[in-house]
Amino acid sequence: MPWTEESTMDLRRQFVQDVQGGIAPLVELCAAYQISRKTGYKWLTRFEAGGMAALGDQSRRPHTSPRATPPELVRALLDARHRHPTWGPRKLLHLVRQQLPAAPWPARSTIALHLARAGLVVAPRRVRRPGHPGRPQAPMDAPNAVWTADFKGQFRTGDGAECFPLTVADGYSRMLLVCRALTSTRVIETRPYFLRAFQEFGLPQRIRSDNGVPSATQALGRLSPLSVWWVRLGILPDLIEPASPQQNGRHERMHRTLKRDTARPPRATRSAQQRRFDAWRTEYNTLRPHEALADATPASLYAPSPRSLPSRLPPLEYPGHYAVRRVSTNGGIRWDARWVNVTHTLGGEYVGLVEIDDGEWDLYFGPLRLGRFHERTYLVEDIHGRQRRRRRRQ
Repeated sequence: MPWTEESTMDLRRQFVQDVQGGIAPLVELCAAYQISRKTGYKWLTRFEAGGMAALGDQSRRPHTSPRATPPELVRALLDARHRHPTWGPRKLLHLVRQQLPAAPWPARSTIALHLARAGLVVAPRRVRRPGHPGRPQAPMDAPNAVWTADFKGQFRTGDGAECFPLTVADGYSRMLLVCRALTSTRVIETRPYFLRAFQEFGLPQRIRSDNGVPSATQALGRLSPLSVWWVRLGILPDLIEPASPQQNGRHERMHRTLKRDTARPPRATRSAQQRRFDAWRTEYNTLRPHEALADATPASLYAPSPRSLPSRLPPLEYPGHYAVRRVSTNGGIRWDARWVNVTHTLGGEYVGLVEIDDGEWDLYFGPLRLGRFHERTYLVEDIHGRQRRRRRRQ
């Protein structure tokens, strides 16, 4: 026989019904329900005033508080806020306290609460951050195992033009492969110099970079058009964690030397700055002893990669048990005739899905696991479980 479970609300209703039905005197019913006569009369009074709905628990918050901020002080604070809409509680308190020095002013936290209640505080916009695979673990134990890439902080040349130095180095030998003075960080300007490096030195296994443009974006898997191209060439993007430049410490240390030797002061024009970069790169690679290399030079330890740049992008291949889908230009794939949002960055590319549980699929782009597709909801989560929003087809 199952246990009988009764809520407090059910017992109150039954008590009122028993009293109304005259089953027994009120005193006996109160004893049967194990409540005092005062409590019994309270429930009867509430029932007569509002019916059964009035038998629920009510707020125990007091109607008045002796420590509450006086209304005239709250009005003074709100008036000051309207006159100075960008001021915070501390500045408002300092201003109004000068006008009413003897008033019992509350703490700043209380003032902030009153401003929020009045709708004068705008909540900060929440920025969606894509997942991150974590600290890069690939060892730099051979030439071309890991290349490092970054933009040295931009500066202005003597003619006022902005200069964005793109640098690419081999992590093992410290060989500086690229050092170009560009006018921006756009992919259209950056990609040709990666192409030249691949043609001259071959393909690395990985390219380590930060999470900024052009090597990464806020898209699923932090993919960018540049990193999509790398993956198609068989190069794995190796992103450091956000706000962790120490994870690419060799490159950052090289940047410090680059800035000291070539940009203090900057040259008169960008072309003159590029000539200074070229001369410094030759000296850095072939003449300057490197302490971390036992005073050897980077050029003495570097050898081009045996993986040459292909004339055409090879197709991505997935195992036979993967479900392969083409990402459309609007960033989605078709699944059971329904549209699933993936990312615009992969428009025109093929992704693979492998079922890991009933209705749960891991989503891959080449060897990269981008997230998880839930067949029940038709939503894709990134590697940290954040869902991609549904987007209406254009």
